[in-house]
Amino acid sequence: MSAKEWFEMDYWQTRRGLPATYERLLQNEPLVIAFLGGSITEGAGVSAPSTSWRVLTEKYLQDRFPHQVFHFINAGVGGTNSTFGAHRLQEHVLRQGRIDLLFVEFSVNDGDERTELIRGMEGIVRQCQRLSSYTDICFLYTAADKNLTDILPFTIAVHEEVATHYGIPSVNFAARVYAEIKSGQTDWNEFAPDRYHPSDAGHARYAMFLQEYLAAALDVKTGVGNTQATLAAWLCLDTCNYEQAAMRDFRLADQQVGFELTELKAEPLMNWRYSTEHLYASSADASLSFTATGQSVGLLLLCGPDTGVFEYSVNSADYTQVNLFDEWCLLAFRPVIAVFPLLKERGSIQVTVRATKMKHDQSTGTS
Repeated sequence: MSAKEWFEMDYWQTRRGLPATYERLLQNEPLVIAFLGGSITEGAGVSAPSTSWRVLTEKYLQDRFPHQVFHFINAGVGGTNSTFGAHRLQEHVLRQGRIDLLFVEFSVNDGDERTELIRGMEGIVRQCQRLSSYTDICFLYTAADKNLTDILPFTIAVHEEVATHYGIPSVNFAARVYAEIKSGQTDWNEFAPDRYHPSDAGHARYAMFLQEYLAAALDVKTGVGNTQATLAAWLCLDTCNYEQAAMRDFRLADQQVGFELTELKAEPLMNWRYSTEHLYASSADASLSFTATGQSVGLLLLCGPDTGVFEYSVNSADYTQVNLFDEWCLLAFRPVIAVFPLLKERGSIQVTVRATKMKHDQSTGTS
């Protein structure tokens, strides 16, 4: 799709629209809307939760449909990408019951590896439509320096491949901001002082961009672009996508030695609003083993100032060391995923994880 086409479409693509949401409005039935994304979705950068684009969108819908019952789910987690989003989709969204509309926002946090972007975003779409076939999905593209180089920069262009393939509507906030910066209408430094997270005024602009799309897509007189379809209509873009992804409870470990069950008591904690109950170890003799079924596996860890190096072995192969310590660890504890390499075939995976005595020079420990 060319930049000219994006301009002509007023920065959104209707595709097959929001048929489930539209139908629930016609029937005056309760609507459940979930927001899956990173810190911009969670509400970072605002002076109060009520000024985030997400909450402003919720208010817009409640004001526009005053007799409608709405339930909203905030599944935004700062610093997370679509790979992690696909793995936590069930735990943080689908397990809460019927979901009528799912907004997905990962254009800022996703990296520059096309294959991983496809697997993450396609995994979210296919997993959602397999487990909740009536759920509408809409992709949202927020702005950062890397997304303000063109109307369709790399990350957004790859997300659009998935959206186009599956008929997912999308709203390109970043393209609108880019055009307004070029025309002198918007000052990027004021819109997002840290060049990622919008100010209150920036969040308000995002909310306005989305409201313009929703005004058309949910017009009960016209029902713009609302057509239902099934997952069977589409072949996979990447057969190794994360459709089968899930988070498994650490209590399902086959065995563990040297770990203790605890909750995070240290502060500060960032990018996590869920339970911090976890297995903790800091001695080199600590190990745990678990079994999974699939083609890849990994760990979700709470990393912080005392994070050390661990090593893992998959199906009795040689151990590989992993050092997740970075500059963010010095500031706070936060969730970090370690995804192990993809195996050639899907099947049973035996994993052993061991602590080591090694650590980054700046780390205060080997946990």
